[in-house]
Amino acid sequence: MTYTVIYDGNCNLCTTLVQVLERFDQGDRFHYIPMQDQKIQDYGITAQDCEQGMILINDTLPEQRWQGSGAAEEIGRLLPMGEVFVNLYRGLPGPKWLGDQIYEQVRDNRYAWFGKRSQTYQSTYPACKTDRCPTP
Repeated sequence: MTYTVIYDGNCNLCTTLVQVLERFDQGDRFHYIPMQDQKIQDYGITAQDCEQGMILINDTLPEQRWQGSGAAEEIGRLLPMGEVFVNLYRGLPGPKWLGDQIYEQVRDNRYAWFGKRSQTYQSTYPACKTDRCPTP
């Protein structure tokens, strides 16, 4: 099963995290589209949708989507050994609430706190719904 991660390709923090995930996963499970790319429209995503944070889409069941801190949690759950930790985190009311609040603060202040790239980062493992996309 593969997943598409829609991330802010202009955010230094976001692109660094995508690069770490790329090195770890090597395009096996995750493929990526910066929210600045018009390809998000192929997934029925608008720029306004992206304002609420990153989006994770199940490529097999595209109606199954996560956004914001929920997307970050689901990515963590899909990593090896991640499910145990994410289920524990989700099951405790304090850490989950705090994580949601921290995500919102980082999302809303990401450029001020981490900086903005001069060029949008394009992943080595781009997501693709059509034949016009390159294969990694």
